[in-house]
Amino acid sequence: MAEQPSRALSASDEAALRDLLAAERAAAVTRIGVLTRAWDDIVASSSLVAVDDEHDPEGATIAFERAHVQALLDQARSQLADLDLALERLGRGRYGTCERCGQPIALERLRARPAATTCVHCTRPRR
Repeated sequence: MAEQPSRALSASDEAALRDLLAAERAAAVTRIGVLTRAWDDIVASSSLVAVDDEHDPEGATIAFERAHVQALLDQARSQLADLDLALERLGRGRYGTCERCGQPIALERLRARPAATTCVHCTRPRR
């Protein structure tokens, strides 16, 4: 079933989506702060002891924790960048328009994924 394109965003929908984007952005900034502190703690604690990641049983755990936190931090930074771009598109009047086909992105999709740049139809694999 194909997604039905939504009409242009109403002023109230635009305001609600701006608030949603701002809330998601604030959450991403908070997550980046928490993860950065966790990363710093891991690095600081591992610098106090001579840990051989390859041969020390604790080393593998520390390496995993460091890699895990780094992956989460990268993901949060990417999400923040996507949200900033969405806010920029909103300010330019381009928010809610599919970057591939130029059709409106359904309001339901924007509520679920506020930083979405494509409509549901364009996200599906092509055959």
